[in-house]
Amino acid sequence: MNTAAPSVTGTGTTRRTLRIGTRGSLLATTQSGTVRDALIAAGQPAELVIITTKGDVTAGPVQRIGVGVFVAELREALLAGEVDVAVHSYKDLPTAQPADLVIAAVPSREDPRDALVARDGMVLGELPPGARIGTSAPRRRAQLRALGLGLNIQPLRGNIDTRLGKVASGELDGIVIARAGLSRIGRADEITETLEPVQMLPAPSQGALAVECRADDPELIALLAGLEDSATRAAVVAERALLAELEAGCTAPIGALAEVVESLDDDGRIVDELSVRGCAAAVDGSDSIRASAVGSPDRAEELGRAVARELLDLGARELMSAAEAEDGAEDKGGGDD
Repeated sequence: MNTAAPSVTGTGTTRRTLRIGTRGSLLATTQSGTVRDALIAAGQPAELVIITTKGDVTAGPVQRIGVGVFVAELREALLAGEVDVAVHSYKDLPTAQPADLVIAAVPSREDPRDALVARDGMVLGELPPGARIGTSAPRRRAQLRALGLGLNIQPLRGNIDTRLGKVASGELDGIVIARAGLSRIGRADEITETLEPVQMLPAPSQGALAVECRADDPELIALLAGLEDSATRAAVVAERALLAELEAGCTAPIGALAEVVESLDDDGRIVDELSVRGCAAAVDGSDSIRASAVGSPDRAEELGRAVARELLDLGARELMSAAEAEDGAEDKGGGDD
């Protein structure tokens, strides 16, 4: 998995200082800072502009206050000309893209897997039945319960520091959180276990960033294209196509992971293939279904939709409907947390 900082190559363009819109959390400014730093390193002046979103100030779970609550104000600032660029955690974006905005670049992705931070350095298999584990998403809650470990799943709120503090204080025995978020703020050493996809598939586009600008600015689009990582773009396209085909939002109990891997063709030559995996799970852990597909990276959207259709054939719609009916309290965190 490629976790290198984004870089800009071949731009050859110098403009006025670019204003990069970002949420104000430590994680968001750190993520956006990597984009700013890459532009500055390429000779393009850039600065961060903090934008407060509805998701930052509204108490309550994301699934109740609406999909896109962490991006709407950023997009409004873009369209109003208050900022030139917006950097999003890709998994916060609704699947429908506004016609007047464009995702100009998808930089290299951080490790998309989920991670456990537990007391006494324990891994999942060492936690005793009844251990109190905090999670911030129905997807994580569903897959944890499906493991059949008898864990006591607790709702989790707050920023990364607050969540980690609940383990340090003994309020919780552990939390499950995106590895990408901890890595970006330099706290990956607190992870006690990185959860493999066979245990828990991450959220679609987890660990990836979306660098967005206005669609009517071709010069800026060309500049930002220097940040692009084609393998990450293919993976994200497949994962979000799966989500769109299921007509599910970022809070649904849906996991997906696409990866560009090396394979051999019929002539023994090394070629790139895109492996796509998806799952849907009942929030109570009573059922979990999975599907997968492999094909050329240039068929990313087709592959993602094919996996989604297989999940639907296996009963994903019923599992998602049951999850929507459940009235559980969840976190409003957003981003790769």
